[in-house]
Amino acid sequence: MFILVLCLVPVKSWINNKNVLSVTKKIKAVNQVYHQDSMVNLVSINKSITIENYFQFMDSLVKKHDSLTPYKLTEHLLVRSNLWIIDTFQNTDYYRMKAKDSFVYNQKKMIALPRGNLIQIPDSIQAKKLLHKFQNTIIDINIPEFKLRIYEDSVLLYQFPIRVGKNERKYLEMSGRIQDLKTKTGEGQIVNHFRNPRYINPVNNHEYHETKRDDGKVTKLPQIPFIETEINGLRYGQLIHPTTNPETLEKAHSNGCIGSKEADAWVIYYYAPINTRISIRYDLKIIDKKGNTSFIKDIYDTKNR
Repeated sequence: MFILVLCLVPVKSWINNKNVLSVTKKIKAVNQVYHQDSMVNLVSINKSITIENYFQFMDSLVKKHDSLTPYKLTEHLLVRSNLWIIDTFQNTDYYRMKAKDSFVYNQKKMIALPRGNLIQIPDSIQAKKLLHKFQNTIIDINIPEFKLRIYEDSVLLYQFPIRVGKNERKYLEMSGRIQDLKTKTGEGQIVNHFRNPRYINPVNNHEYHETKRDDGKVTKLPQIPFIETEINGLRYGQLIHPTTNPETLEKAHSNGCIGSKEADAWVIYYYAPINTRISIRYDLKIIDKKGNTSFIKDIYDTKNR
């Protein structure tokens, strides 16, 4: 089990389901949780899968079908071929549920894959297109702007508000020394995913399992992957991960990591497979879509260094 530094205290199917069920004989699969329609390469979910069991289920699905595909099947290829899965995860966000007058104490018990939904196994053409997209994706973070952007080539796909490291030095019990908490800049790549992270406060090295939300209510910590970055060939422990307190977004509030909304963290995870390029910069000069130039606040006082 990995110990992580917590940096801060259906797409509509193209084929009719009834026709799918009538064309071929169903083949039982792993633990009889799902079955495959071998003709159209679909998997039907026979039992609702909760978030706490989701990754185990996806691993079994990938393992079974990887031997049948002419390419290496991965969780990221599978989910990017079924974008409704990301939509489902986004809607488990505590604050989205709160807006619907629904209180979620334990996100892990929520449904990730509803019974009866279909998962399409990508064919070789789809997989090739997706792998090309992965190779041309870059995560771009501008620290003083508090923005994380996802680009495919030069096309902006997503833009999310984030929080970044504090402008201070502080003793961290986890490292046993005084650390500069500012988020580090540079070029690099995504090197690891922690799909069931442990939450540890680096200041006092204590692990915790619950969190106090912005509305004052206490909940279990959600299971959302943390993403490890390598910048300029170094691993600073600078992670991209969700925050349970979105009031801290667009602020220098972490111990160095990049924090996002829970809903946004799922998108970032599935658009950042291992080896995805990442750029973390500190640009005060901003040029908008119309070509207008403006300057933003220097949150790290770089001019006075």
